[in-house]
Amino acid sequence: MVTAELQKAAVVQQGDKPSFNIKNIPLPKLGPTDLLVKLSVTGICGTDIALASGKLGPCCQVLGHEGIGRIVKIGTSLENESVDIGDRVGVSWVRDSCGDCAMCLHGEEMRCVKQVHSGRAVDGTLAQYTVVPFRNMVRLPEGPSDEQLAPIMCAGVTAYRALKICGAVPGQWVVISGAGGGVGAMAIQYARAMGYRVLAIDAGEEKRDYCLRLQAEEYLDVLKHENVAQAVKKITENQGAAAVLVAAGSTKAYQDAFDMLAPFGTLVCVGIPPPTEKIQFHPLQFIDNGIRVIGSMVGSKQDIGEALRFVQRGVVVPDVRVVGLEEVPSLMPLIATGQS
Repeated sequence: MVTAELQKAAVVQQGDKPSFNIKNIPLPKLGPTDLLVKLSVTGICGTDIALASGKLGPCCQVLGHEGIGRIVKIGTSLENESVDIGDRVGVSWVRDSCGDCAMCLHGEEMRCVKQVHSGRAVDGTLAQYTVVPFRNMVRLPEGPSDEQLAPIMCAGVTAYRALKICGAVPGQWVVISGAGGGVGAMAIQYARAMGYRVLAIDAGEEKRDYCLRLQAEEYLDVLKHENVAQAVKKITENQGAAAVLVAAGSTKAYQDAFDMLAPFGTLVCVGIPPPTEKIQFHPLQFIDNGIRVIGSMVGSKQDIGEALRFVQRGVVVPDVRVVGLEEVPSLMPLIATGQS
């Protein structure tokens, strides 16, 4: 039973140099079809950093969307639903969806035209408690630790979904561009577990060590190759990759990706370059080679469930660092500058 009226949260002050402060704020109000979740852990995502900087427009005072916790209070209209106090749940980027638009009816609630985002439209998970609509509850299995499950709610499911729809078959080469980042690192593990040959691309020796430790079969350092696409073709015996997943928010990464693809290969767009930067192509690249370009955006509740099973089996093991809520104000600037 919850008797407190206040909770601790990392409250953001937006700006070019955003700041976070630990404050006591009111517990979120519980609607009749909502669940109050006491959070044990939450991940920190690049989107949180972008929201804090103001680059993605206004945000709420509490960011975070990779939360894990247990239900401590149930809305008054949910007495007959299959949900109990103590159930383990996850909180993702999409906090709620309408269920009626074309996207939702297609099973793509993460693209809902009325979607509600954690940290953007409602307070996120960098706090002790949060509220989740019952219809968008992500029920979690027992077994893996909360710390291992948190990254799956965003980075993990984003990587998994992109690979799930890439069209490659086990044994084929998959290139992951931006492989040393949060989504890219998860993609290496999922790609290996799904039977693909993984060629990781990033910058620097530190990223090389990291990607190879995650069991990428090959690594290409963009700082050492003037023509990265040509290097990909050499590694793949001039065949190219069945799929290229671009997790980097780089226009050049996308531009290079076209020439890395094998005939009938797929470019999967995940990373988001600045809107003012454009990518050039000629239709003959698609017509002659039969390649396709698709976009992938986080994942549905079904995708989250599928992605979690890889963690349950122990074939995907997120690389996490655990800190206390009180450390968030000093940690965020380091994350924003790539130092943590």
